[in-house]
Amino acid sequence: MRRVVAIACATFLALSGIARAVTPQRILFVPLDDRPVTDELPMMLGSIAGVSILEPPHAFLGNYLQAGSSDPIGRWLARESERKRVAGAVISTDMLAYGGLVASRLPGPSYADAYFRLGAIARLHRQHPNIWISAFATVMRLAPTGVPSIGAATNFFAAYPIWTYLQRYANLPDPLPRRDRSLAARLRARIGPVTLDAYLAARARNLDVDRFLILDTRADAIARLVIGQDDAGPIGLHVPEIAQLRTMLEEDIQPGTASIEPGADELGMVLVAHAMARQLRWHPRVRVEYSQPAGATVQDPLEFEPIGATITSLLALAGARPVRRAPDLTLIVRVPGTTADQDDALVKHLQRLLAMRRSIAFVDLTFLGGSNDAELAFMQRLLHDGVAARLDAYAAWNTDANSVGTALAEAIAAGVGRRNGHYDARAHLNFTFDRILDDVYFRALVRPELERWLLRHGIADHTYLLPSVARRTELRARALLWQYAPGLLASLAPNEHIAAMRITLPWNRTFEIQIDPALAPDLY
Repeated sequence: MRRVVAIACATFLALSGIARAVTPQRILFVPLDDRPVTDELPMMLGSIAGVSILEPPHAFLGNYLQAGSSDPIGRWLARESERKRVAGAVISTDMLAYGGLVASRLPGPSYADAYFRLGAIARLHRQHPNIWISAFATVMRLAPTGVPSIGAATNFFAAYPIWTYLQRYANLPDPLPRRDRSLAARLRARIGPVTLDAYLAARARNLDVDRFLILDTRADAIARLVIGQDDAGPIGLHVPEIAQLRTMLEEDIQPGTASIEPGADELGMVLVAHAMARQLRWHPRVRVEYSQPAGATVQDPLEFEPIGATITSLLALAGARPVRRAPDLTLIVRVPGTTADQDDALVKHLQRLLAMRRSIAFVDLTFLGGSNDAELAFMQRLLHDGVAARLDAYAAWNTDANSVGTALAEAIAAGVGRRNGHYDARAHLNFTFDRILDDVYFRALVRPELERWLLRHGIADHTYLLPSVARRTELRARALLWQYAPGLLASLAPNEHIAAMRITLPWNRTFEIQIDPALAPDLY
């Protein structure tokens, strides 16, 4: 009789989507760099799902213009893989080969350097063939990192104004039409042969490294490879590079083991979510909906394919399956051009789904229409109507790949935690609170005010701030953002309070902010 009851209970739990508690195995993670979106958020996914994500010591990751320490990271991989219960590894090859995303755009490391450093992946596979190894790389974007020639950036590669000319040159079509030849000649003269040759050599090196990674995947050292196109539209020097890599994939690689798609920052998060779901043999069933009928055709100017194609690629990268019926997760995307009537219908639809206890990942891409105001107004509506507090994920203000990848990963992490019995509701709240405070309030209200304030003090360039300026800007950012944080939390979780919150500008620029909240239940 007890056996029958046990079987019946297990069947009920499985059918209801709730698994008995299992002990998840660890995942090794080498981030793209030390920014919050690439380093902190993937670690927070593990906290939501109750999965231990291990990463190299923070000092190894470098910081902005200072490259990370690739060789110690390779040794860290070998050492940590010897620990018991490691199920997977998610590795940024840009960090392992060059020292991070910014370093990957520089002419410093040679192909030989990258080749020997990436050998750590094959060694990991040989020594631990049962570890699922995934890797993410990038096709170099069309211009290196742009910074003014001041302070520590004085001798940085292609600092302003050279960066401006290089960016325009790289955005010209390849092959070059006759009408653009005179412009290209003028730009080459302004860039100078030494800098231009170094830039083109860096592109060629990165392309060779990406080819090598495809061969590593063919040899089974990498179980899942994704090569992301970092910030580039449908025209530029990257187009023939992508064509070459796609030809290799079509000829040499088993379908489903490697892909090329837009984006960079979100790739680590999506692969971490995949690695966690894989432990449960769970392939999330995802239904995708848009705020207007033509939503899938919207084109992000910083990506080379429309939103619908990008989302399809991200679902596959996450190990998810697109479905029309009986989804585990509904991904709802609000796109530019959504009318007021369509917004009304969207809110009612969200409320209906939430009343049915559906898991929803909501992505607001109206920023692509040129204004933060639409995202801010709609979020305030979601907060007022009680919708935001019941979402499983939210992301906005970014390229479509970055935003969709973030929301998809958060929702999958929540699903993993509920299925493995280790779901952490407060870690989930931390993630959502962080995303809304950053993607909406910082982007729409605080960052514009910071940049107006800097301009009044004679600082027009915000891509690299001198340390003394960065400290004052950070203090101002902290004061401004705190104004919105308590009200936001009250709408998301009225019985919680902010016990502490650290707010910093991690790269001494206004482009990103790091928010480290400590949320706690009210005691009265």
